[in-house]
Amino acid sequence: MNFRHSDRAKRNPGFRLHHLMLTAALALALAPAIGAAPAPQREAGTITAANWPKAKWPLANDPAMEKRIDALIASMTLEEKVGQIVQGDIASVTPDDVRKYRLGSILAGGASDPGGRYNAKPAEWLALADAFWEASMDTRTGGKAIPIIWGIDAMHGQSNVVGATLFPHNIGLGAARNPELLREIARITAAETRVTGMEWTFAPTVAVPQDDRWGRTYEGYSEDPALVASYAGPFVEGLQGKVGAADFLDDHHVMTTVKHFLGDGGTENGKDQGNTTVSEAALRDIHAAGYLPAINAGAQSVMASFNSFHGEKMHGHKPLLTDVLKGRMAFGGFVVGDWNGHGQIKGCTNTDCAKTYVAGLDMAMAPDSWKGMYESTLAHVKDGSLPEARLDDAVRRILRVKMRMGLFDKPRPSERALGGKFELLGAPAHRQVAREAVRESLVLLKNQNQLLPLSPKQRVLVAGDGANDMGRQAGGWTLSWQGDGTRREDFPNAETIWEGLEAQVRSGGGQAELVADGRYRSRPDVAIVVFGEEPYAEFQGDLPNLMFKNGKSGDLELMQRLKADGIPVVAVFLGGRPLWLNREINVADAFVAAWLPGSEGAGVADVLLRGADGRVQHDFRGKLSFSWPRRANQYQNNVGQKDYDPQFAFGYGLTYGDKGDLPALSEDPGIDPDAAGSGTLFDRGVAGTGLMLRLTAANGESTDVVHPNATTADQSLAMVAINTDVQEGARQFSFRAPATVALQANTPLDWSRETNGELSVVATVRVEQLPAESAVTLGTTCGAACAAEVALGPALSAAPRNEWIRLGVPLKCLAKAGADMSRLNVPFALRAGKGTTLAITSVVLGTEFDRKVECATQ
Repeated sequence: MNFRHSDRAKRNPGFRLHHLMLTAALALALAPAIGAAPAPQREAGTITAANWPKAKWPLANDPAMEKRIDALIASMTLEEKVGQIVQGDIASVTPDDVRKYRLGSILAGGASDPGGRYNAKPAEWLALADAFWEASMDTRTGGKAIPIIWGIDAMHGQSNVVGATLFPHNIGLGAARNPELLREIARITAAETRVTGMEWTFAPTVAVPQDDRWGRTYEGYSEDPALVASYAGPFVEGLQGKVGAADFLDDHHVMTTVKHFLGDGGTENGKDQGNTTVSEAALRDIHAAGYLPAINAGAQSVMASFNSFHGEKMHGHKPLLTDVLKGRMAFGGFVVGDWNGHGQIKGCTNTDCAKTYVAGLDMAMAPDSWKGMYESTLAHVKDGSLPEARLDDAVRRILRVKMRMGLFDKPRPSERALGGKFELLGAPAHRQVAREAVRESLVLLKNQNQLLPLSPKQRVLVAGDGANDMGRQAGGWTLSWQGDGTRREDFPNAETIWEGLEAQVRSGGGQAELVADGRYRSRPDVAIVVFGEEPYAEFQGDLPNLMFKNGKSGDLELMQRLKADGIPVVAVFLGGRPLWLNREINVADAFVAAWLPGSEGAGVADVLLRGADGRVQHDFRGKLSFSWPRRANQYQNNVGQKDYDPQFAFGYGLTYGDKGDLPALSEDPGIDPDAAGSGTLFDRGVAGTGLMLRLTAANGESTDVVHPNATTADQSLAMVAINTDVQEGARQFSFRAPATVALQANTPLDWSRETNGELSVVATVRVEQLPAESAVTLGTTCGAACAAEVALGPALSAAPRNEWIRLGVPLKCLAKAGADMSRLNVPFALRAGKGTTLAITSVVLGTEFDRKVECATQ
C-alpha cells in the first residue's frame, strides 16, 4: 500500500516514521504468500482463502478442558445444545425463559434496560444479572447447569449505565494516536462493566470507514487501516488481559467482540447495512486490517456484519466466516451475529435460518425472535438441514470461551471480585484517564493570530447549543441507543464543556457567562461557541452529503453576529465525522474538532485555557484520523487514494508552536444546498440515504425497519418483500387496522424551494385491495403540531388493480394543507385503513406521473 502523507506529516519525522512502520507491517502481514502464482480471473465477490493472511491462534490446546467439554456435550440434549447458540435480548426474554429453554446467552441492546428504563440504577443491572445467572444454573426442573454470558454494547465505557465513565468515541481516540492509552481505556471499561454484572462487551469496532456519510463513522478509529490495526491488539488486551498472564479473562476483565466482520465501513454510498462491492484485495487489505492483530491478542468472539459482500449477506457468507476467519485466520473463539442479522439472508426470516449456522455463525443474536429461532433451529437439527456436527462445533466454541473465563466455577455476578463495587463507576482515577483522552483527541484546525490558548483572567462568553449538553457531548450509544432523551441528572459523574470552562475561568480570576444563543448581557473579551451534530447511531446517522445540517444550522449566523461585534470567536465542533464547515471555519478565529468527547468536558478547558499562572496547561496533540472534506460531496477521499485532495489531510493538526493562520477557504460546497436531500426517497424497497422506513401501528407504537419483512407488534401492519423486475424490488403493505408507512428524515428536509416549482411526490404503487371504506392519505409532518394530509382515495379507487402506476402528489398540495415545507421531518407518510393492501417500489420527487392527485385535503 502506498499511503500519501500530509505536508505536516512530512515535516514531522517521528509521525511519518511511525506511520510508515505501521503501513509496512500491515502490508507484510496481509500480503499473500510471496512467489504465489497470479490468481486467475475470477467473478467479482469470489473469495479464495489462500489469498488471505495466516494467523496463529495464541491459546494452546488444553487437553483437560477439551475432555471436560467432550463429556458435557455428550451429556447434553439437542434442546440444551440449541439453547446455547441462541441469544435473546433482556427486553424480550426473562430468567424463567432462560430456565426453561436453557439459553446460553442474553444481551442488552442499545434500547434495552432493566424495567425498560434508560436510567435504571446500577444496582438494578446487577440484580438482573444475578437473576439470569441463577436461572441458567438452576437444575431443579432438569437441564445442565451452564452459566449464561451477558453481552452489552459498552461502546465508549460502560455507556449504558448511569454514572459510568464515558470515554471519547473511537473517532476521537483515533486522533489521539496513542495505543497504550487505548489499552488503559479498555481496562477501565472492563472493570466498570464487571461492576454491573456483565462479562462480555460488543467492542472494539475495527471498521475502516471509507465514506463519511456512513452513520457509524464515529465508531471507527480511522480511514487508515494501519492506524486501525495498531489499536486493535492493545484494546483487546485491555479488555481481556494478555494471553498467558495470570489475569487473562479473570473477574477484572471481560471477553471482547471484534466487529463487524467484514466490510461494514466500505458499503456503497455509505449506506449502513448496505452492499460492499470492493475487490477481494481491498476487503482484505483495508477492511480486515484490525482482525489479525485482534486474533493474535486472543479475541474471544467476532461479530458478523449486517452488510453484504457483492450481494451476499455476511451472516450467510461461508467462505469468509468459515474458510477465512476460522480457517485461514485460525480464529479459535466463536462468531456471534448482530441484531436479527440472520433474517436478512435470502430465504431466511428472523425466526428461521439454518443457513446462518451452516455458513459459520455460532450464536445467533435473535433479540425479540429468540423463541421462534430456537424452535426452528431445533427442527432443522432433527431433520438434518443443520448437521449435528456443525451444531456441536458451535456449542463447543461457546463452552470453550465460558471455561476459559472460569464461569463454571464462579459464583453469581454480585459475588465476583468487582460485582457491586459501584464506587468504581465514574471513579476519579477513571475520569482522569477519560479527561486525558479528551485532551489528546482534540484537533486544532485553525488558530488565527494565535488566539489560543486563552487567558482565564478574561471575560469569556460560552455559547452554542452544545456547550452545556451532555447528550450532545457524549453522542450515540449513551444510556439509550441513539443517545437522545437524556437529562443532565443522568450524568452524575461528568462535566459538560461549559462546566469545565466556567470552573477554570473562575479559579483563574476571570468571568464566564453561558448564553446558548450568544446574546450576551456583558460584553465579553472572547467567545467560545460549542456546536455540532445531534446524537445518532447506526443507520439513523446516514447522510446524503457532508454539508453540516444542510448549511442551515444557525451556528454560522451566531458566530457572524459575534464577529460583527468585534468579539474573537473560538469554535468547538462536536461531531461524529468530518463535515464541510468552510464557512464556519472562515468566520471563526480558532477552530477545534472535539469529536464526541464523553463525560469529561473539562478536558476541553485544559487545552483551550492557560493556567492561572499564565502558562500553557496542555498543548494540542490530536491529528486527523479522517481526512477533512474540501467540498460537501467529497465523502470518499481517503489517504492513499488516487487524486487525494482534502481540505485538511490525514495527520493534520496544529499545535501552539505553529503559526496557525489559514487563508480564506472556498465557500462553494460543490452541491446545491437547496437541493440537498431531494431526489430519491425510497427505491426498490430501501429508504433513501438520510431516511428511515418506519411502520406506525394502530396503537401508535412505531417500528424502524431495516429488514425486508416486518410486522408491527400489534399485527396491524405487515410488510413483505416482493419481486418486480428485480429480486425483492418492492414492498407490499397489508393493513389489518388503520396504520401508517412513513419515511423519517434523520435531519429535517427543506423543500421550500422545490415547492415553488412543479415538483410532486411521485410514488410508484400497485393497488391490490382497497375497501370502499378505507381512507387512504399521503401526509407529511414538520415537527410538533405541524402536519398535512392529502386524500389519495379517489385517485387510487380509479386505478387499475394489480398494475403499477405512478401517482403524483404536488408539493404545493401539501403546503396548502398546512405543512411547513422548510422543515419536514417526515416527508412521506402513507396512512390506510383495515383491509387495504398496497405495494410500493419507489418514491421520488419528480414531474412525471400517470395520475395526479388534486389538492383536496382530508
